[in-house]
Amino acid sequence: MSERGLLIVLSGPSGVGKGTVRKALFSQPDINLHYSVSVTTRKPREGEVDGVDYFFKTREEFEQMIRENKLLEWAEYVGNYYGTPIDYVEKTLQEGKDVFLEIEVQGAMQVRKVFPEGLFIFLAPPSLSELEKRIISRGTESAEHIQNRLKAAKEELEMMDAYDYVVENDKVELACERIKAIVMAEHCRRERVAKRYKRMLGVE
Repeated sequence: MSERGLLIVLSGPSGVGKGTVRKALFSQPDINLHYSVSVTTRKPREGEVDGVDYFFKTREEFEQMIRENKLLEWAEYVGNYYGTPIDYVEKTLQEGKDVFLEIEVQGAMQVRKVFPEGLFIFLAPPSLSELEKRIISRGTESAEHIQNRLKAAKEELEMMDAYDYVVENDKVELACERIKAIVMAEHCRRERVAKRYKRMLGVE
């Protein structure tokens, strides 16, 4: 039986650059992670592709997924739903492959209850002023929406204590290197390695 994969959750405040870091990470040739595409009811941003960046659904479709327990986690954030399809995650972990989730903070807290053994990484901005600049520079939202996102982002920064690691997103390439180092270290944890050797020795 193959060793169960590692569930890696990347989360952080709105505007911190979660999607940018995830895309840069997955563009690297030495990455052996399986990305779990989230479901959302928000409208696609320019360049986003359905089934690649997100599964874009209507509110009715999303609410049906909630009723049918097809989501590992879900949250309503600034007027839109976000969630993670459960079947793909569980199947991939059982195959011994690492699954990477890029989700909102509320969702990460739900996943922590179901998968306490997961690896939870908080992506943090270099400063609050930089975070505000990034949210405004998107140019996709109204002034009211920007203020709502900023308020939510400040509240989310206070939830940092619920994570295993904090990675500062000062430069995207550096953030990627830090995440890779954390994943490698987790695979070398004594608890994970010892289980494999115990099986080899017939102790387990």
